[in-house]
Amino acid sequence: MQWNVPNSLTILRILLIPVFVGIFYVSPEIVPTHWKNFSATLVFALAAVTDWLDGYLARALNQTSAFGAFLDPVADKLMVAAALIVLVEFGRVGALVALIIVGREIAISALREWMATTGERNSVAVAWLGKIKTAAQMAAILFLLYDDAIGTINIKLIGEVLITVAAFLTLLSMAYYLREAWPRMRAK
Repeated sequence: MQWNVPNSLTILRILLIPVFVGIFYVSPEIVPTHWKNFSATLVFALAAVTDWLDGYLARALNQTSAFGAFLDPVADKLMVAAALIVLVEFGRVGALVALIIVGREIAISALREWMATTGERNSVAVAWLGKIKTAAQMAAILFLLYDDAIGTINIKLIGEVLITVAAFLTLLSMAYYLREAWPRMRAK
């Protein structure tokens, strides 16, 4: 394992998960719900920024590593799964939507792993559709975590619309990756 700034940021993202989840379990008498929502949103936003920053720094500083390439997507999926579980528990996201998003992540990770064993990992590399899905998903989670209105802006409604769009894009991107991998899967 190589210790460098990008890998340290990835580890930080993983360490933020229990902090993020724990915020929601602080008694409302100690921390009012609005402040828990706000704090959890900030922690998730920090994690999202470290996700972008670790990739940028790995390339800019030429500090890419096999360990970082493995751990970064794991950290992302853990953070998103933790957020979706919390959102389901507090009734802000339906279980079906969470299952679609988490299920796709597991399926595509497994597909990439299998393709890597056959020397074809690049045939299921991240596509622009996956990047759009991720952006919609992250924005939706931020809105749903915050949950409170800002003036007359219904943040919860925006989050619900975005998470529905993200779920649709999740299915669409999964179909895309499966279509790209299908010829190689049939050949093997």
